[in-house]
Amino acid sequence: MNYVKTIWCLGVLFIAAAGLIDLPAAWAVEQVNTDTRGFAIKGYDPVAYYTQGKPLKGTETFTYEWMGAEWLFASAEHLDLFKSSPEKYAPQYGGY
Repeated sequence: MNYVKTIWCLGVLFIAAAGLIDLPAAWAVEQVNTDTRGFAIKGYDPVAYYTQGKPLKGTETFTYEWMGAEWLFASAEHLDLFKSSPEKYAPQYGGY
């Protein structure tokens, strides 16, 4: 009888341990696609798509570090808008 209880407990532990295998993926931070210089969305201003309706190249004068990438902006106003709500302006899926 004790043998059955031991086997049952080991089975439960095995199932619990197998469920923990996927936890690191769930804890992973979404990464941002960057170019070779580390700029997100190839150095384009993410706010310009919303305010100007077209892509504009950002400048290294206005930069912001977010989610492990350097974001460039065409103006201080765009930088401030992004800082206040980056999820609103950043492309989905890390820019892929």
